Amino acid sequence: MNAPAGDKRIPLGVVSTDPIRTEGLLSIFDGHPDIQAYSAELRTLLEGDTLRFILLDVSTTDTWIDTLFFVRRLRPDIRQIVLGPSTDEEIVQRSIIAGGRAYLDVCCEPEQVMMALEAVLQGSIWAPRRTLSKLIDRLLVGSTTHRKDQFGKLSRRERQVLDRILEARSNREIAEDLGIEERTVKAYVSSLMRKTGVQNRVALSMLAVHDATARSQEFRSL
Repeated sequence: MNAPAGDKRIPLGVVSTDPIRTEGLLSIFDGHPDIQAYSAELRTLLEGDTLRFILLDVSTTDTWIDTLFFVRRLRPDIRQIVLGPSTDEEIVQRSIIAGGRAYLDVCCEPEQVMMALEAVLQGSIWAPRRTLSKLIDRLLVGSTTHRKDQFGKLSRRERQVLDRILEARSNREIAEDLGIEERTVKAYVSSLMRKTGVQNRVALSMLAVHDATARSQEFRSL
């Protein structure tokens, strides 16, 4: 499913099994100049090729983690803003590992939803800073300080690839954007993981976000 035709705003898919909550979430974005929110069944939303952001209410299901992994597997380019039953650190960490770029308590205020979405639109992860740091510790092996220092040793092209990874772009999208072969992008990703000492793309993204926010001190936390 594509965004409503003729609307130039950023499409945001809203998914909830509760009709009243769906209407409430949609109302947050009424009149927003840059965001067009609309609702549909999750599978229907994932059928399109233009949607890049989903506000996903998983507060009423015990299989929420499977839902996040399902979206990530089927559409890795989509950034998920998750509304869940609790902001317990373990739940937030599991959500981010599964593909969530933001995690909010389902009872949060509309202003928090907007702030989280704005952070995700800018390529950041919305989560408590302490939780983010603990997640990095779980994903990494050995000295985090040593690996953060490696970001200063990246080549210009590696930095370009890393910036696009933080934008949740696929290897194909990165290749098209930079005008290089997809296999070349894969080689750069492998080089980035080797230089930073991480084992997977999620850990690479998390470490890069942590490094960038530590330098700028502009990271927002709940």
